[in-house]
Amino acid sequence: MKTKLKPLPSLTNDYQAQHFVSEADLSQYDLSGFKPTRFEFEPKAAALNLRLPQNLLDALKVKAKAKGIPYTRYVRLVLENDVAQ
Repeated sequence: MKTKLKPLPSLTNDYQAQHFVSEADLSQYDLSGFKPTRFEFEPKAAALNLRLPQNLLDALKVKAKAKGIPYTRYVRLVLENDVAQ
């Protein structure tokens, strides 16, 4: 018999989230809606001015929107991934 998973409670601040995670058994909750998230901790002290063909910029914006992030962050992720290889 399959156990029905509980929905996650609505948490409105960091304190509530920290308390919930420290006390709850997360295996009892439905986490299927979670998506991986990448946090940016390093300060951005340099700027890059780049000229692109409009169709390339439009394609970047479409891909960024599909990932749910701003297109400038998407460009930064693409650059980071390429440099890391």
